[in-house]
Amino acid sequence: MIAATINFNAIAQITDDQFYQLCRENPDVKFERNAQGEIIIVSPTGGETGSYNSEINADFVIWNRQTKLGICFDSSTCFKLPSGANRSPDVSWIKQERCDALTPEQKQKFPPISPDFVLELMSPTDSLKQTQDKMQEYMNN
Repeated sequence: MIAATINFNAIAQITDDQFYQLCRENPDVKFERNAQGEIIIVSPTGGETGSYNSEINADFVIWNRQTKLGICFDSSTCFKLPSGANRSPDVSWIKQERCDALTPEQKQKFPPISPDFVLELMSPTDSLKQTQDKMQEYMNN
Protein backbone atom coordinates (compact mmCIF):
# COMPACT_ATOMS: atom_id res chain seq x y z
CA MET A 1 0.00 0.00 0.00
CA ILE A 2 1.36 3.36 -0.96
CA ALA A 3 -0.10 5.95 1.41
CA ALA A 4 0.21 9.67 1.86
CA THR A 5 -0.18 11.23 5.30
CA ILE A 6 -1.42 14.79 5.69
CA ASN A 7 -1.18 16.66 8.98
CA PHE A 8 -3.79 19.43 9.27
CA ASN A 9 -3.33 19.73 13.05
CA ALA A 10 -1.46 23.04 12.82
CA ILE A 11 -4.43 24.71 11.14
CA ALA A 12 -7.49 22.68 12.16
CA GLN A 13 -8.63 19.82 14.35
CA ILE A 14 -10.91 17.64 12.25
CA THR A 15 -13.84 16.33 14.28
CA ASP A 16 -15.29 12.84 13.90
CA ASP A 17 -18.29 14.26 12.04
CA GLN A 18 -16.03 16.28 9.72
CA PHE A 19 -13.89 13.21 9.01
CA TYR A 20 -17.02 11.18 8.25
CA GLN A 21 -18.24 13.94 5.91
CA LEU A 22 -14.83 14.12 4.19
CA CYS A 23 -15.06 10.39 3.47
CA ARG A 24 -18.67 10.66 2.24
CA GLU A 25 -17.88 13.59 -0.06
CA ASN A 26 -14.89 11.77 -1.61
CA PRO A 27 -16.09 8.20 -2.21
CA ASP A 28 -13.31 7.49 -4.71
CA VAL A 29 -10.62 8.08 -2.09
CA LYS A 30 -9.94 5.76 0.85
CA PHE A 31 -9.06 7.70 4.00
CA GLU A 32 -7.84 6.55 7.38
CA ARG A 33 -6.83 8.67 10.35
CA ASN A 34 -4.16 7.86 12.90
CA ALA A 35 -4.34 8.50 16.66
CA GLN A 36 -2.51 11.81 16.16
CA GLY A 37 -5.33 13.03 13.90
CA GLU A 38 -3.29 12.88 10.70
CA ILE A 39 -5.27 11.97 7.57
CA ILE A 40 -3.92 9.01 5.61
CA ILE A 41 -4.81 8.62 1.95
CA VAL A 42 -4.55 4.94 1.04
CA SER A 43 -4.04 3.88 -2.55
CA PRO A 44 -6.17 1.11 -4.06
CA THR A 45 -4.79 -2.41 -4.17
CA GLY A 46 -3.59 -4.15 -7.29
CA GLY A 47 -5.48 -7.00 -8.88
CA GLU A 48 -3.52 -9.81 -7.26
CA THR A 49 -3.84 -8.37 -3.74
CA GLY A 50 -7.52 -7.57 -4.32
CA SER A 51 -8.17 -11.15 -5.39
CA TYR A 52 -6.40 -12.57 -2.32
CA ASN A 53 -8.33 -10.20 -0.08
CA SER A 54 -11.63 -11.23 -1.65
CA GLU A 55 -10.87 -14.93 -1.13
CA ILE A 56 -9.86 -14.41 2.50
CA ASN A 57 -12.92 -12.28 3.21
CA ALA A 58 -15.16 -14.97 1.64
CA ASP A 59 -13.59 -17.62 3.89
CA PHE A 60 -14.40 -15.55 6.98
CA VAL A 61 -17.96 -14.87 5.84
CA ILE A 62 -18.56 -18.60 5.23
CA TRP A 63 -17.08 -19.46 8.65
CA ASN A 64 -19.21 -16.79 10.31
CA ARG A 65 -22.38 -17.98 8.58
CA GLN A 66 -21.71 -21.47 9.95
CA THR A 67 -20.89 -20.37 13.50
CA LYS A 68 -23.24 -17.35 13.78
CA LEU A 69 -20.91 -15.86 16.37
CA GLY A 70 -20.57 -12.32 15.08
CA ILE A 71 -20.39 -9.95 12.13
CA CYS A 72 -17.76 -9.82 9.37
CA PHE A 73 -16.67 -6.58 7.70
CA ASP A 74 -14.79 -5.86 4.49
CA SER A 75 -11.99 -3.41 3.81
CA SER A 76 -14.43 -0.57 3.11
CA THR A 77 -15.53 -0.46 6.76
CA CYS A 78 -13.88 2.23 8.85
CA PHE A 79 -13.80 1.83 12.63
CA LYS A 80 -13.33 4.60 15.20
CA LEU A 81 -10.81 3.04 17.61
CA PRO A 82 -10.61 4.07 21.28
CA SER A 83 -7.26 5.78 20.54
CA GLY A 84 -9.07 8.18 18.19
CA ALA A 85 -7.72 6.52 15.06
CA ASN A 86 -10.03 5.62 12.18
CA ARG A 87 -8.90 2.39 10.53
CA SER A 88 -10.17 0.10 7.78
CA PRO A 89 -8.67 -3.39 8.12
CA ASP A 90 -8.78 -5.68 5.09
CA VAL A 91 -10.95 -8.18 7.00
CA SER A 92 -12.46 -7.72 10.43
CA TRP A 93 -14.87 -9.49 12.74
CA ILE A 94 -16.74 -8.47 15.88
CA LYS A 95 -18.57 -10.70 18.37
CA GLN A 96 -22.34 -10.45 17.96
CA GLU A 97 -23.01 -9.18 21.50
CA ARG A 98 -20.52 -6.33 21.03
CA CYS A 99 -22.16 -5.34 17.73
CA ASP A 100 -25.60 -5.51 19.34
CA ALA A 101 -24.45 -3.00 21.99
CA LEU A 102 -23.90 -0.31 19.35
CA THR A 103 -26.68 2.17 18.63
CA PRO A 104 -28.21 2.33 15.14
CA GLU A 105 -26.38 5.65 14.53
CA GLN A 106 -23.06 4.14 15.60
CA LYS A 107 -23.61 1.24 13.20
CA GLN A 108 -24.52 3.63 10.38
CA LYS A 109 -21.39 5.78 10.62
CA PHE A 110 -17.90 4.59 11.61
CA PRO A 111 -18.57 2.17 14.47
CA PRO A 112 -16.75 3.30 17.63
CA ILE A 113 -15.39 -0.14 18.40
CA SER A 114 -12.20 -2.07 17.96
CA PRO A 115 -12.75 -5.35 16.09
CA ASP A 116 -12.15 -8.60 17.93
CA PHE A 117 -10.22 -9.88 14.92
CA VAL A 118 -8.45 -8.06 12.10
CA LEU A 119 -6.47 -9.24 9.14
CA GLU A 120 -4.22 -6.98 7.09
CA LEU A 121 -3.06 -8.46 3.82
CA MET A 122 0.32 -7.10 2.79
CA SER A 123 0.71 -6.07 -0.83
CA PRO A 124 4.13 -5.89 -2.51
CA THR A 125 4.42 -2.16 -1.77
CA ASP A 126 3.56 -2.47 1.94
CA SER A 127 6.19 -1.82 4.55
CA LEU A 128 6.56 -4.61 7.12
CA LYS A 129 7.26 -2.04 9.86
CA GLN A 130 4.16 0.05 9.05
CA THR A 131 2.00 -3.08 8.90
CA GLN A 132 3.39 -4.30 12.24
CA ASP A 133 2.73 -0.86 13.75
CA LYS A 134 -0.83 -0.92 12.45
CA MET A 135 -1.42 -4.41 13.88
CA GLN A 136 0.00 -3.27 17.22
CA GLU A 137 -2.42 -0.34 17.15
CA TYR A 138 -5.33 -2.77 16.76
CA MET A 139 -4.05 -4.91 19.64
CA ASN A 140 -3.62 -1.82 21.86
CA ASN A 141 -7.22 -0.88 21.22
